[in-house]
Amino acid sequence: MISMGIVIYLTYTPGILEHLAPKRLPGLVIAIAVTLLKVYFSAAKIRFLADKAIGKMASIRIALTWDFASAITPSTIGGAPVATFAMTREGIKLGQSSAIVLYGVMLDQFWYALAVPILLVSSLFFPVLPEEIGLVGNITMMLIYAGLLAYGALLAYGLLVNPAFLKKTIKVIFSWPILRKYSKKVNQEAENLESYSILLRKKPISFVLKAFFLSTMSWLCRIAIPVIVILSLLPGEEILMVLRSLAMNLAFLVIPTPGGSGGVEGLFAIFLGPLIDRTAFIGLAVFVWRIITYYISIGLGIIAMFWYINETVSEKLEQVNK
Repeated sequence: MISMGIVIYLTYTPGILEHLAPKRLPGLVIAIAVTLLKVYFSAAKIRFLADKAIGKMASIRIALTWDFASAITPSTIGGAPVATFAMTREGIKLGQSSAIVLYGVMLDQFWYALAVPILLVSSLFFPVLPEEIGLVGNITMMLIYAGLLAYGALLAYGLLVNPAFLKKTIKVIFSWPILRKYSKKVNQEAENLESYSILLRKKPISFVLKAFFLSTMSWLCRIAIPVIVILSLLPGEEILMVLRSLAMNLAFLVIPTPGGSGGVEGLFAIFLGPLIDRTAFIGLAVFVWRIITYYISIGLGIIAMFWYINETVSEKLEQVNK
């Protein structure tokens, strides 16, 4: 919030709203629709990976909860642990839900593995990385690319090649004295995790391709939103905006603050700000983009979380009354 205020303060010009083109503003409705479409594809991916063992509304609740948790936890942690909890509340075993989350994360890593070469090749023809980030910024982005590819390879190995590797890793971690009291239950769930990973590994290539398609569509929606917001305010270079939005979204993954707050606004100004002809519109674009992608996610996520809380309270009351 503070960083967004700083961006608005540095770029605001009195009377800037008079320069808005009313015919472009309906694009903001499209941006909101694409945000909801992103939730739909995320929910569809979760339900598909669960072999449709949960309903459509249940998968939407899980997706909203995942987004909510991602918005209030550091980007480096994400909302995966809370998503796992949400799945267990929907009747999926912990081991299976953990495998679904890991498989979903792996699909994201496959998407990153595809995005990195796209950005590298595109950089030969377009200034994908803005000059403002300098040498340090370029080196940082290269390290991010390398890290994403390495992490994706590790997950793919654990889920698709050697599921026992994940089980052994979990058992080693929970053999530490501070975690040993949880080892019995966790080891049991690790067995379930390995079993479900083996089932996923046996799925046909068509299963992987459809799951990857759903994951990709969700990410394309995420990338499109800041571009749509900017084009709702004024014209711009669409192709370069899309490429920079992609690079920017990869950079978001390593920001160690809840929901990337304080960092994503700055990255937006650095990556997409130079492509906005009217400097005074940068702060406005950041504000609208964060409202649509961050605060709407929090609002919808709170509704989903309250559903789970109410269900838990109701179950506790029923147990007490028995």
